[in-house]
Amino acid sequence: MSKKNKKEEAIGLDVTLNKSEAFIEKHFKKILLCIAAIAVVFAAIYIYRGHRASVETEAQTAMAKSQRAFQMDQFEQALNGDGAMEKGFIKIIDEYSGTATANLAKYYAGICYYNLGKIDEAISMLEDFDQQDDALISPASFAALGDCYVAKGDKQKGVELFEKAAKESDSRAEGGVNNSQSPQFLLKAAKIYEDLNQNDKALELYKKIKSDYASQLSVEMDKYIERLSK
Repeated sequence: MSKKNKKEEAIGLDVTLNKSEAFIEKHFKKILLCIAAIAVVFAAIYIYRGHRASVETEAQTAMAKSQRAFQMDQFEQALNGDGAMEKGFIKIIDEYSGTATANLAKYYAGICYYNLGKIDEAISMLEDFDQQDDALISPASFAALGDCYVAKGDKQKGVELFEKAAKESDSRAEGGVNNSQSPQFLLKAAKIYEDLNQNDKALELYKKIKSDYASQLSVEMDKYIERLSK
């Protein structure tokens, strides 16, 4: 490269740098404001995440007390609290709205309402529950809804929900099969099909339980299959 070309390149570079410097000087305040705004956004995100984590932890602590009452079949107390230290699922849903714990409280509240005979309230809670990627609770929520609709007399919707629960359980479990839940859900569906005089569908499900699931329940299917095969 000639000395002339090198000199021209150097001049061109100086011109570019001078333009950049001039731009920065002209817009310096705006650039600082933009940097400050970005810093504020990142700080806000950091603070928000920290706050949400703190709220989630607080919600989980409150939830544990209601779960203990739930496990002892104290459904009214689990639902509404004890008026002292225990908040209850309803208050947890309200106070910690938007957290995963509040969402889970809707599932528990639905079960409580069902056991207290408040079926419409149970349906409302269970339908509002956002099914998460949980191999046990998500399918169980569909089955719980099925129980509610059967209790209301809508057996057709109930049986559809039991089958949906089994399908969800299979899809979420390792290896595609959850031997603990799916057969139970399908057995409920089969018995409802019998109540609806749809014995062909009931028989199909009994056979499915026997052939597809290595569980104690599958061993018991012969009596159902034999009865409907006559």
